[in-house]
Amino acid sequence: MSSVLYVCVRPERSAADAEHRSFARDLGIRNLARIDLLHASLESVEWEQYGGFVIGGSPFNVTSADKSEAQQAVEHDLERIAARAIDGAASALFTCYGIGVVTRMLGGRVTMDHPERVQATRIRITSAGTKDPLFGPSAPAMSVFTAHNESAAETPPDAELLASNDGCPVQAYRVGERLYATQFHPEASPQDFADRMAVYRAAGYFDPGEYAAIEQKVLSASVEGADLLGRFPGLLGR
Repeated sequence: MSSVLYVCVRPERSAADAEHRSFARDLGIRNLARIDLLHASLESVEWEQYGGFVIGGSPFNVTSADKSEAQQAVEHDLERIAARAIDGAASALFTCYGIGVVTRMLGGRVTMDHPERVQATRIRITSAGTKDPLFGPSAPAMSVFTAHNESAAETPPDAELLASNDGCPVQAYRVGERLYATQFHPEASPQDFADRMAVYRAAGYFDPGEYAAIEQKVLSASVEGADLLGRFPGLLGR
């Protein structure tokens, strides 16, 4: 049980396909298995046979008051993956929207108080993070891409804060030994993020009138999320 499953929760097919390619590249897994939870439930694959899960981002918000049945089903399946990782049966890395799902599941608060627009930002590795197998080698800090409207208000119960910054205090945490959640996007290269901007131009992650200027900043940025993802397969089977 050592293979990794990419779990897609994006409605936009072009962005989903690109995100899949990004994870495959940075994980170093050429034929990365995939499931799109908006089109199939976990039961459509032998998901419990996978040793690792990477969960991509989404324009969904956990705090939405009028969730569709599709979003509710997605969140139910994501919680099942998180529970499996908490039990130590698999390793899982939840990104962006996923950190909200896990935070709520753990009894934490999800808030709109710490949004981050499309940008490359510097995050600080905490003391606990320096000892972590994923985050430790990147200490004391690393540059990553962010773009989100909601986030964890604080580190939820039973989680250990691994990374933070002034704009969004909870950038990453770990639960137990094998469940990770990041607010940032570790899988995106500058070109990946610029391409994603085009898909989500009207989604509220940046001022459309500043598109060209923000795109140029994104393309000229240097980020280190790929290093972190490259270490994820090493967690399988621990």
